[in-house]
Amino acid sequence: MIGCPKAGFITVVFTGLIFCAVTGSGIAAEPGAQKAVLVTGASSGIGRNIAERLASEGYFVYAGARKEQDLRALSEIDNMQGVRLDVTIQSDIDTAVKTVEDGGRGLWGVVNNAGVVVMGPLAEMEESELEFLFDVNVYGPYRIVKAFAPLIVESKGRITNISSLAGITSPSAYGAYSMSKHAVEAFTDSLAIEMGMVGVHVSAVAPGGFNSNIVAAHCERRRNQGNDPGDSLFPELAAELAAVCADDDYYQLPEPDPVADAVLHALFSDNPKARYLAPSDPRQPEFILRNILNDLAVLSHGVSYGFSREELVDLLDEALAPSEQD
Repeated sequence: MIGCPKAGFITVVFTGLIFCAVTGSGIAAEPGAQKAVLVTGASSGIGRNIAERLASEGYFVYAGARKEQDLRALSEIDNMQGVRLDVTIQSDIDTAVKTVEDGGRGLWGVVNNAGVVVMGPLAEMEESELEFLFDVNVYGPYRIVKAFAPLIVESKGRITNISSLAGITSPSAYGAYSMSKHAVEAFTDSLAIEMGMVGVHVSAVAPGGFNSNIVAAHCERRRNQGNDPGDSLFPELAAELAAVCADDDYYQLPEPDPVADAVLHALFSDNPKARYLAPSDPRQPEFILRNILNDLAVLSHGVSYGFSREELVDLLDEALAPSEQD
């Protein structure tokens, strides 16, 4: 493996890329200093809730946003600095890295929250919509981790990726969004192994539906594109989606406090989990877990490599044992 050129650097391999992380560079915060966390997509919804919660707990937050008015509002909050950050623009990301470095606090954590949603039947989805979706939801976290990894490795800190319950199962009309969040789950799995080699813990938090602008933004894009639900091959599904965009009550969802709770634990607990569910409805965990168990049963039943019921129960007991010790 290619090594780093001189002392004071460590070699880090990330998704096939080799880069050198500076050690002892003065970038890291002094021992006992206020820990700093970068939160992407912090202007509203889940990201804003996470950023405000972290700041209220005494951590310093670099709050990523795109609009000037949002940056000003975020910077007025104690323990918070608004940072211009569009995760699809590399120059924004590079400038944000310099901002964090110049702040002198180091960087303990990254919360990859910025995201968008695209809804509609997969057979009718425009390729440009998929490109837009993946540019933000998948390439965005990748770009952020790649750019900020040296700082996180220096602090031996934490990375938390905001996934979704739709990243674990995939309902109709959410197929494209689920594809992107399944990718975030896979990204988190591999990243956790790789970053674990250099003392960085990586977690995924999967929220349910919370108060956010994400669906409203999707509906506005659909209106601007002039989508006609009457042209769909799936009229019932198209009508349901049109009703969602026309229903103001749809947006009356609970505040995402459970997501902030999970992020706080992932970032600062002595025993962070690899995954967190943050449901907005008490029925959601049962639905998700039943889907996982159903997949397990389908994979194991009637095949040469399958397990008996008793063997599956033993495997479940083995998997539960570490969590019961926490």
